[in-house]
Amino acid sequence: MGVRKSGRTLLAPRRSVLRGAAVMAVAAAGALPAWAQGVKGKLKVAAVYTVPVEQQWVSRIHTALKAAEARGDIEYVWAESIANTDYERVMRQYAEGGQQLVFGEAFAVERAARAVAKDYPKTAFVLGSSFKPQEPNFSVFDNYIQEPAYLTGMIAGGMTKSNIIGMVGGYPIPEVNRLMNAFMDGAKEVNPKVKFLVSFIGSWFDPPKAKEAAFAMIDRGADVMYAERFGVSDAAKERKILAIGNVINTQPQYPDTVVASALWHMEPTVDRAIAAVKAGTYKAEDYGPYSRMAYKGSSLAPLGTFESKVPAELKAKVKAREQEILAGKFAVKVNDAEPKSTM
Repeated sequence: MGVRKSGRTLLAPRRSVLRGAAVMAVAAAGALPAWAQGVKGKLKVAAVYTVPVEQQWVSRIHTALKAAEARGDIEYVWAESIANTDYERVMRQYAEGGQQLVFGEAFAVERAARAVAKDYPKTAFVLGSSFKPQEPNFSVFDNYIQEPAYLTGMIAGGMTKSNIIGMVGGYPIPEVNRLMNAFMDGAKEVNPKVKFLVSFIGSWFDPPKAKEAAFAMIDRGADVMYAERFGVSDAAKERKILAIGNVINTQPQYPDTVVASALWHMEPTVDRAIAAVKAGTYKAEDYGPYSRMAYKGSSLAPLGTFESKVPAELKAKVKAREQEILAGKFAVKVNDAEPKSTM
């Protein structure tokens, strides 16, 4: 495992055998954590990722942190492709190494990640999680992009000719389920006849497996694919059908395949956490809402190459619904239940 900074691979810092004693000494001395003191100059920020930074979900965090680094707000290091069994160790290394703010994903390592936060009360942690914040220093976030997911569902429902839409996800966790359910609700709004094929590949990054799952659905009649995972759009391209993107805009790579995408923008969350630590106002909180459209944390990607291919009537319906969401006149239902095939 390597710790990367600005594209270079560095040796990971060693874990101190005196960690427990150091924590006790800090507590006894009544030392204040960084967010109670405020930070002058660049903030030391690290991130721990279980997949490569190119993976769509993680890439949003990485992109936002790289932007903060480019502005001169932070010094940023990261570790990628870290196994779940190694995740706690890497978190501890960063905390021991003096990182003041740590981002990451706790979904598969929830208990271990929270234990690390307790052991390092002077470090601020902001991790993707399905659960609540933990006082005093463990904040959580979520890709609350169900609103643009609903809008892409409307587009898919209006574009399918077979009335069968295939959906391939990673794992049926709340963060994935709510997007799929919102997408399905949007499709059914414009096309009550639509049916869905749903499957999960049991991985966050296995494009070949996702591609094979997509092929199976296309063989059963799906003519629009919801690409929650990488690999699905490749299958759609090969079979010359349509796809809907998720989290990032992949239309430049698939100009004749990807109609629309629900985009996630982590900048509002990342920038809020950085500002809070630097100002001395950081606290454990739920950053999930800052991924919603009202905070510019998510959006519907431009139709681009499909601008003239999507019927004008359908575009008008989507635009009207988008404006209602932004104005607070329409609320997309949040449904964390595992979605099921309807055929």
